[in-house]
Amino acid sequence: MIQTKTYENGLRLVVKKMEGLMSVTMGILIGTGASAETDQEDGISHFIEHMQFKGTQKRNAFEISDAFDRLGAQVNAFTGKDLTCYYSKCTSEHTSACFELLADLFLNSTFPEEEMEREKGVVCEEISMNEDTPEDLCLDLLASAYYGKENYGRNILGPSKNVKGFTVADLQRYKRARYCPENIVISFAGGVDFKQIEALVGKYFSDMPVGSFETREPKIQTLKQSLVKTKPIEQMHLAIAYAALPRGNEREELVTAINGVLGGSMSARLFQEVREKLGLAYAVYSYNSCYKECGSVNIYAGVNVEHLQDAYEAITNVVGELRKNGITKDEFSRSREQMKASMFFSNESTNSQMLLYGKSLLYYNEIFDFEKKLAKINDMTHEQAMETLALLFDEKQKALAVVGNTDKPLAF
Repeated sequence: MIQTKTYENGLRLVVKKMEGLMSVTMGILIGTGASAETDQEDGISHFIEHMQFKGTQKRNAFEISDAFDRLGAQVNAFTGKDLTCYYSKCTSEHTSACFELLADLFLNSTFPEEEMEREKGVVCEEISMNEDTPEDLCLDLLASAYYGKENYGRNILGPSKNVKGFTVADLQRYKRARYCPENIVISFAGGVDFKQIEALVGKYFSDMPVGSFETREPKIQTLKQSLVKTKPIEQMHLAIAYAALPRGNEREELVTAINGVLGGSMSARLFQEVREKLGLAYAVYSYNSCYKECGSVNIYAGVNVEHLQDAYEAITNVVGELRKNGITKDEFSRSREQMKASMFFSNESTNSQMLLYGKSLLYYNEIFDFEKKLAKINDMTHEQAMETLALLFDEKQKALAVVGNTDKPLAF
């Protein structure tokens, strides 16, 4: 059973009761992230996410973590390009106590100066860790190659220079502009009662001031660029982005099915050709990335230094063959079954359901309809997939990124 409520200040609540479960996942989702930042704010969404855990008006950083641990609860948060989420999972009996803690760190964080200075060092170490993780670095570089240095091209962590310069006033200013009730969805999934949750959320959030919400629509300009970042490492890391469709497009599921054929599994064409047949890569895959205004199908491979050009040509040959001759009915059927299985698997996870229903309400202001989504997948046809394929993998709308021991970008 799924129920929702919109409070007078604009805050939205969605609750999915999952019968027979003794646990619940709760999340506070905010429609903001790296794409909403200015150059001066670059990295601030992520830094605020860290600082929210560092002390409130009645708890210090240790007391926050200790309180969750005493309940046997899990707590965490993440920042994306257009979403920030604070979430916790606990047993149903501790729902009220756990949400009080989550609400406290979300609403009442004080950003203590001494904690802020320590956390700047922590986040700078995270930036260094990202620099030492070439796969992540390559995909960040790909986003920059495709979208430029702004909006969805921003690295979520931001530059160390910005992080070191953030002040308490900067964080408070950004929160006032983006952490507004009309830009927030609270989502629960698991063994919960709606009336209990409705009252619980109202207790802590119904008086949250409306604030001065700033709508920040990113200006999107996709670029055809080939970028390289030189790193003295053993492998070459290669990524390609092709223009695709935005989130919510009527053909979104068809793009997912096509991606499944291309590189979404061990039986997909990229894995079979680049790894199994040619032995050019250990890791090779593709994924569909969707935002409100735009989207892309991205391909990644980690290859030997000597095989970079061969791997790039092999990947582009697979893509070219896919675009030229299409996908078979058998491939389409297999990919569709994988999509359905993924839906069923996620339906058994409170974490997945919290995010699924929360995102649907935040992005579309709609209750996610499982049966409707399943019917849409079932109703997809091979013919529709072929029509959609004709809209994808345009060589004039793609970007390249390479990370490794070279200073030469790949040529288109």
